[in-house]
Amino acid sequence: MQGSKLYVGNLTYSVDNEQLKELFASHGEVKQVNVIEGKGFGFVEMSSPEEAEKAKEALNGTEFSGRTLRIDEARPPRERSDSRRSYQRY
Repeated sequence: MQGSKLYVGNLTYSVDNEQLKELFASHGEVKQVNVIEGKGFGFVEMSSPEEAEKAKEALNGTEFSGRTLRIDEARPPRERSDSRRSYQRY
């Protein structure tokens, strides 16, 4: 694993940052947690790529709050095109 940031999918909408931090803390030092409200996913940043890999291996496919977690290495955000600029006047 290259980075230390993980994507955590298939979360129940009631899960908050603190609950997710507690879940991952048993697998290493958690630097940052960001649950995206109302979307069913979030991101957890561990202190090293090794700890991120360890947490992924331990938690991917396990049940948390009644749902099966899907954990993967987070990808960098995609560039968003500004739709207003896509229609240029000549």
